[in-house]
Amino acid sequence: MEALGLAAAPRENPLLYPGAWPADSGLLDGDRLLPLDRLVHEDRTPVLAVGSNACPGQLRHKMAEFGITTPVPMVKTRVTGIEVGVSAHVSRMGYVSASPFNAPAAVRELFVTWLDAEQLAVVDASEGVPLPEGNYARAWLPAPEVRIELTDGTALPGVFAYVNRHGVLHNGAAAPRTHPGQRALLTELLLGSARLRELFGVTPEEFSARARADGRLCARGTQVFAEEKLVTVSGLEQYVRVQQTGSPGTGSSLFPPLR
Repeated sequence: MEALGLAAAPRENPLLYPGAWPADSGLLDGDRLLPLDRLVHEDRTPVLAVGSNACPGQLRHKMAEFGITTPVPMVKTRVTGIEVGVSAHVSRMGYVSASPFNAPAAVRELFVTWLDAEQLAVVDASEGVPLPEGNYARAWLPAPEVRIELTDGTALPGVFAYVNRHGVLHNGAAAPRTHPGQRALLTELLLGSARLRELFGVTPEEFSARARADGRLCARGTQVFAEEKLVTVSGLEQYVRVQQTGSPGTGSSLFPPLR
């Protein structure tokens, strides 16, 4: 991954968020990104990555934290109906992360990660899914509302995605805004809010350094987003249901809800 420029993890350098994404599909295997032998993995759970979960360096970092060494298929897809917005919370990793929002006319190239049971549990935990106060819920986004088309023309019946429980930041006109990258985002947020500058400083570097691992400060920043009316809904809340975590086949939460 070093040779491909994919090794750096935003968890270690927050201003790199969302991190470098691969140019094409591949199998993340330790320090290597290898060719894939197939695009669909029926024995795994498909999860759409809209932020740093599409960065091999970040995924490797998350898995290594729990001693997970099994490979992760990362499949480049054409997604219709989803855009990449800005989560309405400040992460203890030192950045303001991405979150999907409903955008019926949007067409994006994003990655689907096919996760086994252990990998899914790790990523769920990193997003706060098991916690009532966690930042994200994992939701099944069904076709045709969201179209997930692989490079061979295969259309998936749906995909899981992490929907922010706080909502997303808006663009000043009540519609969700898109994520421009971390440095540009933090610069804009700090320029627009004296309260954020008081909490986090005046530069992206100061913001990341102060936010990193300071849960109380991050919670205060999240509260400021809401109090200054910077937040709107993602339009994906309708797909969020009470979920459990576990292995595929052991809990209904890991499968599409009956329709």
